[in-house]
Amino acid sequence: MDEKNKDLETQAKEPTSGASPEKLPESQSYTRSEPNGDAAVHNPETASTKDIPVEAVHSAEGVTPEGEPFATATKEEAEASSTHAFFDEAASEPARPATQASGNNGTVPPIPPTRAGGGNLSGNNGGGGEPPKKDGKKKTIWGAFLAGILGVLIGALIVLGFSWGALHDDNNNDATSTTSNTGTTKKVTVENTTGTTQALEKVQDAVVSVLNYQAGTSIATGDTTEDEASSGSGVVYKKSNGKAYVVTNNHVVEGANKLEVTFSSGKKAEAKLVGTDKWNDLAVLEISDKYVTKVAEFGNSDAVKVGEIAIAIGSPLGTEFAGSVTQGIVSGVNRTVPVDTNGDGTEDWEAEVIQTDAAINPGNSGGALVNIEGQVIGINSMKISTENVEGIGFAIPSNTVVPIIDQLEKNGEVERPSLGVTLRDVDTIPEVQQQQFLKLPSGVDYGAMVQEVVAGSAADKAGLKKYDVIVEMNGKKVTNSMTLRQILYANDVKIGDKMEVKYYREGKKETTTVTLTAASSTNQ
Repeated sequence: MDEKNKDLETQAKEPTSGASPEKLPESQSYTRSEPNGDAAVHNPETASTKDIPVEAVHSAEGVTPEGEPFATATKEEAEASSTHAFFDEAASEPARPATQASGNNGTVPPIPPTRAGGGNLSGNNGGGGEPPKKDGKKKTIWGAFLAGILGVLIGALIVLGFSWGALHDDNNNDATSTTSNTGTTKKVTVENTTGTTQALEKVQDAVVSVLNYQAGTSIATGDTTEDEASSGSGVVYKKSNGKAYVVTNNHVVEGANKLEVTFSSGKKAEAKLVGTDKWNDLAVLEISDKYVTKVAEFGNSDAVKVGEIAIAIGSPLGTEFAGSVTQGIVSGVNRTVPVDTNGDGTEDWEAEVIQTDAAINPGNSGGALVNIEGQVIGINSMKISTENVEGIGFAIPSNTVVPIIDQLEKNGEVERPSLGVTLRDVDTIPEVQQQQFLKLPSGVDYGAMVQEVVAGSAADKAGLKKYDVIVEMNGKKVTNSMTLRQILYANDVKIGDKMEVKYYREGKKETTTVTLTAASSTNQ
């Protein structure tokens, strides 16, 4: 093997800058590295600085007109060359001197990376190698064209995929999309109608805020003022003859000098107190129907089932959050909750309520507890509020509410049967006095002791006296004053009914019959 072929073999094994061991795809960019060492092109004075197209590099053959091996020719290409026709053609153009970079020992600077699908890189016809073939250029153009078409089709399929998904969304969403140079932007309009939203449409505007104004004194002037003392919620349940009626809690309106109602629209109306019932914590207000747009419908609370949806509507923490909606379930029915009606720290009544885990906060009192049909099944009244308790709220059942508000609307009060006595629970009396003063037999440590008897009352006419201990009424055991009231105020007990009463006097058990009269005070 002569020296020329040895050089060719060496260059075939060690590719120069501008050459690649394998042929690159026509459309692929290829970044060349800085030539160095033996890989640099010899004779920089005669080498061309033109960039060599990828296709031209691999199709070059033979030797240069000066007799030097062609920089990128392989051994096989050199041996296969039998003519100098290619070099004669190339010799017709004057050779361009390479640009020598300072401090680089006369080596040719690195050739810049090619562009995807490109033909010439720089200069005229690639410089220093075979000019790009026409067939290669056509293939490159067609490759770029096909790649562009393929990109458009893929983009269209992606957009169609998003559109198809939006049109078939489970929530029946209406979607539109616009395409910009930064991507696709979707605008989604959601129509999410549920049983809850339909229920709210029926009743939400019938729930109002109730403001309690009480007398105060101005610090600056000393004048008497009316300041907002508290607020709660209410439900418009009736509209007639230019007036509307609102049910709320007694504790919401208690002590008010002035009452005001605020509607969901923000409109306000002055309210008149029609009547209250402290035992069931209910009150009725009268307002003008000018701004009333919805009237609530009462449902049958006796048909309420544990686990069904319960929706609470009201104004928690004041009018700022008026019309707030919370949802839960009915957690329990026929619950009895001890209540202190007069604020003396002693529980003197047991309210029968519906339990729910729908959030009920201060200000929700007097608002509506609604079923999935949009019917009011209860008036929210109270909650258990301790550090270790969460989600236990109570509402007065609608079947308890309706007959009471009917009486309040007509009479301003609830007429209940009465004995005409004041009472004290036996279990609050020291055991020594139970035995020595009341002379109760052993084992009798319960009952309601008569503290006072109203002259002319049903109890007075039946012969009951002070310090008598009532232990049974109407065949039901009386354990304390609370159970006595529950027996006396039962729905099946009416004014004028006769009731058998059993009691202890001086240690002896006796019986009398009482004819019930209407209550005229807080006495039982």
